[in-house]
Amino acid sequence: MSGVVTKFAVTSMVMWIVPVAIVYGFYYQMIPGVSQLSSSTQTLISGFLAVISVNLVIGFYICMAMKETPHQEPQPDPTFLANAKASVNQPTSSQLSDDSKGKGKVE
Repeated sequence: MSGVVTKFAVTSMVMWIVPVAIVYGFYYQMIPGVSQLSSSTQTLISGFLAVISVNLVIGFYICMAMKETPHQEPQPDPTFLANAKASVNQPTSSQLSDDSKGKGKVE
């Protein structure tokens, strides 16, 4: 269970950090060749790349989740199972009253 929480936490952090880093890199012109672009073009490209990076992180997380093997098959609670079997085998009060009415009849 803790592995799932850890993967989710790491993926959530990456999903926030990568787009912010992309926008930051474009804003401060840390990426080569960005200084030659106009301001509006820089904004558009950084926005598109940030959105694409979030979608890639989500896709990667989904692939990791689908490849994860379950540790064990889910099992029902034994107490609940015993109570359920007992309630199925036990006649209800309506069945008892119907049976008592039918025994006294003569056809």
